[in-house]
Amino acid sequence: MVDVRTWDWEPGERAVADVGAWDDRFEWVEELHASPDGESVAAVVNKGDAQFSVCVNGEPWEGDYDRAWFLRYSPDGRLTALVSESAEWTLCVDGQAWENTFGYAWGTRFSEDGAVIACAVQQDGRYGWCVDDAPWDTLFEAATDFTLSRDGSAAAAAVQVVTFGQADIYTFQAGGYTAAVNGRAWDERFVNIFHLDISADGAHVAAEARTSLYDYTIVVDGKAWNKSYPCVWKPLFHPGNGSVVAPVRTAGKWTMATELGPIWPLFAQCWHALYSPDGARLAAIVAPAFGRWTMAVDGQPWATTFSTLVTDAVFGPGGERLACLGKNDAVWKVAVDDRVWPGSYDMAWKPVFSADGAHVAAKVERGGRQTVAVDGRELPQSFAQCWEPAFSPDGRHVLVRGVEDGAFLRRVVPVTDFRERG
Repeated sequence: MVDVRTWDWEPGERAVADVGAWDDRFEWVEELHASPDGESVAAVVNKGDAQFSVCVNGEPWEGDYDRAWFLRYSPDGRLTALVSESAEWTLCVDGQAWENTFGYAWGTRFSEDGAVIACAVQQDGRYGWCVDDAPWDTLFEAATDFTLSRDGSAAAAAVQVVTFGQADIYTFQAGGYTAAVNGRAWDERFVNIFHLDISADGAHVAAEARTSLYDYTIVVDGKAWNKSYPCVWKPLFHPGNGSVVAPVRTAGKWTMATELGPIWPLFAQCWHALYSPDGARLAAIVAPAFGRWTMAVDGQPWATTFSTLVTDAVFGPGGERLACLGKNDAVWKVAVDDRVWPGSYDMAWKPVFSADGAHVAAKVERGGRQTVAVDGRELPQSFAQCWEPAFSPDGRHVLVRGVEDGAFLRRVVPVTDFRERG
């Protein structure tokens, strides 16, 4: 994890950059991106005549490119961009390009601490990963569902290993897909492979697998479960013991299952499973009845339900608390521990817990203005744009990053400054 103790947690506000002035210096300025610690703000900029660069706190990178896109800060604060020069793509990290170039690159990913940086690549019509400027030794005819382990030690993807034409249904049904881990494909073949998960230690990979036109199961390190189902969703490794669970469809409904079979009651839908950090609790987004959505923990659904969707569920650090977003028609809500915050929003973003689990914060939007709410209470000020909040190590302060009147602002706010909306 990133050590937020090194960040500046002195309460107050600083203007970091005059981003409004960038419009006068460049042909156009693309989406702004804020560093995790709020000390810098960046955007892809066009300097004219198809010359692109990245501007950070008002200073462009030295290099100019035919195109730059997918600007992302790593968790440890490094700034990355995918760039093209002379029709060759690569990744730039803080303005320094990787040595390897490709026909195309996309989907930058980071390890949990930001130490490992990877992206998906295509070269000469073949696909795979490039991790810290080291491309896979073997690239494949097709690759999807790119997944990087939390520690960055394993990069996996669903890959095509058998060539067949668009109308060659017999070869397709015989199985031409599998998973590749760090460039090495499993020996087993499947009709399709989807949605991979990697164990916490990076040693094992699980995936949804289609074994025939009508049968689905879970595959772990190439070995399929003994049971098959009409459909399955993404598997999930236990963070401690490495066992695997997955949502499966059975008897016309959905439940959670292990390799031995179902372990939860049946729901109209069950997916997007997650474990608490210690693995003691298992949660998933479920529909207790058709058209009603909620969270279930260890098979028990919340009393609170939503009509449109539930998303962005997250456990608190201790595993005792659970938060998510819910939507009724066009109205977004934040729910924590089966209780809904009073605010109604046009949009809301994934909740964030303090390190001790005592507080929950979320970026929210109403009427075209964005702000941060903590424990259901909103910051009195709003912004033209802001980013997801972060808590100080002791949970007493919140880092708010926002843009107002053309200035990128870094504000450290005591939790006590958040107020009930009048």
